[in-house]
This record gives sequence, C-alpha cells and structure tokens, in this order.
Amino acid sequence: MILIIGAGAAGSVVLKKCIQNKDVFGEIHLASRTFSKCQKLKADVNDQCEIHELDADNTEDVILLLKKLQPKLVINMALPYQDLSIMDACLATNTHYMDTANYEPKDEAKFSYSWQWAYQERFKKANLLALLGSGFDPGVTNVFLAYAKKHHFDRIDTVDIIDCNDGDHGHPFATNFNPEINIREITQEGRWYKDGEWQTTEPLSVSHSFDFPEVGERKAYLMFHEEMESLTKHFPEIKQMKFWMTFSDNYLTHLKVLQNVGMTGIAPVKHHGVDIVPLEFLKTLLPTPSELGKNYTGKTSIGCIISGMKDGQPKKIVIYNVCPHQHAYEDVGAQSVSYTTGVPAMIGAKMIVTKAWTGEGVYNIEQFDPDPFMEELPKQGLPWKIKDLTV
Repeated sequence: MILIIGAGAAGSVVLKKCIQNKDVFGEIHLASRTFSKCQKLKADVNDQCEIHELDADNTEDVILLLKKLQPKLVINMALPYQDLSIMDACLATNTHYMDTANYEPKDEAKFSYSWQWAYQERFKKANLLALLGSGFDPGVTNVFLAYAKKHHFDRIDTVDIIDCNDGDHGHPFATNFNPEINIREITQEGRWYKDGEWQTTEPLSVSHSFDFPEVGERKAYLMFHEEMESLTKHFPEIKQMKFWMTFSDNYLTHLKVLQNVGMTGIAPVKHHGVDIVPLEFLKTLLPTPSELGKNYTGKTSIGCIISGMKDGQPKKIVIYNVCPHQHAYEDVGAQSVSYTTGVPAMIGAKMIVTKAWTGEGVYNIEQFDPDPFMEELPKQGLPWKIKDLTV
C-alpha cells in the first residue's frame, strides 16, 4: 500500500502511473487538502484508488492518517512548504518517504536541501529511507549524471543542465506547474558553481543559445536549481555547473509586468481590510497546470551536457529526454511538464517498493545505482538518448 499526498497536475500523473503499475504498488491511496480534486481523480481512474481529505501543514493530521492506513511509502506531491511536516509524520509512524522538490519556507523564496539533510540521523536511527528529488529536474537529470559517471566518464569536469519547453498551450500566460512555486523559483537570483564557489547573478540576466536535442537553437536563461546543490556535494570533482531554462519573450514580458505591479509578491497586503498574498491571488486567476494538456502542442527537451575525461582522453556528451505534450496527454491526460515530473516520481517509488534501492537515512536520487531507474524510464514513457559532442 502507498499514499500519495497532493492531487495537482503532477500528483495526478503519479496516481495514474502507479495504477498502471498496480501489480507493484497494490492498494493506492490519494490525499489532498482540496477533496474535490481527489473525487475527480478517483472518477477518472474508475475508482481504482481510495481518497482522503488532508491538510499536510498539520503534522498531527498526517500522523493520524498514516496510523490509520499504515502505508509502506508516502509519495509527497504536495507543496515544498509541507516537506518537513510530512517527514515528521513519517518518522512518527515508521513510514518511508519520498518527494520531488526540496523544502522552502512559505514566507521566504529560498529553497535548500539543508533542512531535509538535517533529518539524516533521525531517519537512519528509525531504519527508514527518505528519497529526495525524484522528479525530472531534480530527479532524472541527477540520474543522468550518475549514469554518465558510471558508464561514460572517469572524471566529470563540467555540467550544463538544459531545460526547454518548446510547446504552445494557447493561453496568453500560464505556468506549467504550480504558479506559486514556479514564479517564486524563476524570480530568484541566478546561481552557478565554479571551482568550489557559488557565483550569483541578477534574476534571468544571463542567457545563452543552445542547440536543444530534437528542438533546435533556443535562448535559455541561467537560473539556480535545486539539483545543483546536491550534485556538487555528491560529485565534488565537478569544476563547473550551470542550469539553463528557456522562456518565451511573451512569458517574460507578462512576468515583468506582473512583477512591476506587485502581483508576484509573497508578503501579505491589505485589500478591503483583508490580508491577501498577491502571488496566491494571481494563482487563482491563472489556468491550472492540469488544464493545459488537451490542446498543448510541441515538446520538452531536457538533459545534461557533460564534459570530462575517459581513459585519459577528453570526452563530451549530451544525455537527454524529449517528451511531446501529446504523448503525455494520450498516456495520462497531462502535459509534458507534469508528466516528466510524475513519471519519475512513480519510478522512484517503484525502486523503493521493489527494494531495487534500499538504505537508512536521507538520500538524494543520484546516490543510488542509476541502472534500474534508467531501465524503467523508456518502459514508463520517457525514452532517453546519449549523443557524443565535439570536445
């Protein structure tokens, strides 16, 4: 038995992919603060799951549900603010834990693994496994790097993680995952890693043109992304690492206007005597990511450009996945950004449930053997390729 917490766009993908692999997971439960989402998803999957109303901010409520259900594993697809609450509940009920995004405080746009890494000894002492970051980036990109180090490099020197959504959803402005989290992420300072030090830039101030596999030349912007924190820790040989993501000019224009008028703020403001958070209000106005899939055209192209040494010779490769939005919609009724997060979450859960990955403590996904995960990716809808590049 497993429990999925979170019934948003990516959570719905996890649910449907787990049901496709029900022989592995057995009884599947879904919980969300918004019970109507659970009800809709239960109908979508022909009642192949049990549903529960749950406020994951309330640790005691999570504990009560876990004690009642006694699942083998909690798949946390809720908001990053709720990671620690759910981890505390798992410790209190002897339940394995996994997520796709690291913790950040609700009142500060700052994400870091440090809060979750601090749980290492508690999970280890309880003989429990906490798997962090089993999405795509973080997640698959971390596994790509571990796979490249195992099979293609003796030493990795530089890494560029490249993320392109070359798609069109037909809306003037929308985000492909939770608007609140998405906008907080991309409006932060850019950060990149060089020779053991972190360098900072103004948000979206540095750009570079990449030839994205199966998409072509696109401008991408330097950002800080959470997998860089764990990858530079677990692969200390890396001399330089950067993360790049594409945004359309239309998206950036809308974002700039919203910032200029204060709609991306996370501090409460008074409106007719009531405290509201501008970004939370903006979220209610935008299309929900789960609504975008039906008419979405184009594809995502995400991967790692890696350089280093093999057998005394310099080597450079790109390892990547391309996912058409219509493929995601045909499989589970989603768009590719939700799909590329939800499918790897299911695979990470499968690694734990089948004991392909075992351990006690808090682990990032790149710390495990990449081979069984890589074998599952094409089976579950995310084929990958490797191409040699000119050094």
